[in-house]
Amino acid sequence: MARDLMSDEEWAVFEPFLMCSTGRPPKAHRRKLDGVFWIARTGAGWRDLPAEFGHWNSVWKQFRRWALSGVFDIMLEGFADSGGDADMLQMIDSTVIRAHRCAAGLKGGSKIRRSDGPAAVSPPRSTFG
Repeated sequence: MARDLMSDEEWAVFEPFLMCSTGRPPKAHRRKLDGVFWIARTGAGWRDLPAEFGHWNSVWKQFRRWALSGVFDIMLEGFADSGGDADMLQMIDSTVIRAHRCAAGLKGGSKIRRSDGPAAVSPPRSTFG
């Protein structure tokens, strides 16, 4: 079981933003939002999401739908306008999430370098007139 899941009081804050009034009723939004928060808190990849939050791809697809529809922007605006407790408005510090080594400037490619020796002793292939 993952630690630090949302309490009932915290879910009561988020629930109105995630429930839609039309169509089929959503399933497991609380569990999926917990999964999104787990990813944000740990910095792990989506495929490393524990199974208790559901299949990682389902959680990611729901996160993507919420992000594209602007749900998170509406949530943040609602929290900022509510004048509530400052602890409710804490943000994720991106300095604790590690970037992939390619994003950190690691050079790729072969580690074996050609020697300049053969090029130095061979005659030039072309000459300028």
